[in-house]
Amino acid sequence: MESKRIPFIDGLRGFSLLGILLANLLIFQYGMFGKDYIETTSFWDDGAYKFVKIAAEGSSMPIFTFVFGYSFIQLVDSIRKRGRKSRWSIVRRSIGLIMLGFLHATYLWDGDILLFYGSIMIVLFPFINRKPKTLFIWAIVIFLLTLGLGYGQLDMTNQEEQEMKEYNELAANTYANGSYGEIYEFRNSIMPPGFEDPIFITILLIIAPFIYIPMFLFGMGVAKLGAFEKMKTERKWYVRGSVFVPIGLICKTVGLMKNDWAGIFSLGGSILLSIGYISLFALLYNTKILVRIRSIFENVGQLSLSNYILQTVICTFVFYGYGLGLFGQLGVAMGVLLGLVIFCLQCVLSSLYLKKFKRGPLEVLLRIWTNFSWNGKPKA
Repeated sequence: MESKRIPFIDGLRGFSLLGILLANLLIFQYGMFGKDYIETTSFWDDGAYKFVKIAAEGSSMPIFTFVFGYSFIQLVDSIRKRGRKSRWSIVRRSIGLIMLGFLHATYLWDGDILLFYGSIMIVLFPFINRKPKTLFIWAIVIFLLTLGLGYGQLDMTNQEEQEMKEYNELAANTYANGSYGEIYEFRNSIMPPGFEDPIFITILLIIAPFIYIPMFLFGMGVAKLGAFEKMKTERKWYVRGSVFVPIGLICKTVGLMKNDWAGIFSLGGSILLSIGYISLFALLYNTKILVRIRSIFENVGQLSLSNYILQTVICTFVFYGYGLGLFGQLGVAMGVLLGLVIFCLQCVLSSLYLKKFKRGPLEVLLRIWTNFSWNGKPKA
């Protein structure tokens, strides 16, 4: 027996992939650290940059994280309904995501999130049997604690600024003109300034997950409540949650300013905006606006793992030296348009693919590994 697919969750997953793509395009075009040092030279690029920073960056991944937490509970329930213990199936799935993430980050792109998701599944073990109220309390407490991490500014010395500038110039030249081998070597051998310190890396690895854990827990709690299964009866909650859209946008706009409070507004606004997006998407899901096109998002979301990797393959080919070599040349506005074109292409390909196959190629591989069966089906 498999868990029942909830179309809205697939649709929300697909919607989040659009936002993730738009945010990631800044990294594909300018590098992981270069994206924060972009000097826009046109009205359209400046507007597009602010749009991505406010509307997409930092607020799309939390939606995907929420869906991951929701699906995590569905997976556990599905395994238990078959009369099996969920622990080892979850561990295998976690290891599978970690392996895919490692391969993705090592051989394709350093902006991978799969390794993080695979690792976080282990962290969520203690929360599997908790009540929704407990999960929500933990989510709120961790969220408030992480807000404190955003206070203050990381002022760089002149030497550090010069080192970062030189690193970004080297990265731009390598990604734009380098062969696959040269880019591979740069990505896996050259450390950004400050990242050579093992203590700093350790602290970063410990703290970073806490930014997204609240949305994992929120998704788990909502799944335990059976949300989105009877959406017509939940409309009032969607209306209330949608209020976080303008609140989140305002907070993230304030977060663009350079002061000690900017980080708090940016971190808090990102999470609040993601909750607002989820609520607004749910509110509009059964309206005439989305009824005609929601299957498009559902198809992309149903193949989310394969589509996520496909985005990397397409974008690295477009921007890296072993492809078209357009790194840093296209501009932010044209990058947004390219992102929309890529997503539309994925919508078409996903719809055509699902007419013949039930699951994506990477989804099948992950199921084979998780269930330890060549056909990918769970053992009875």
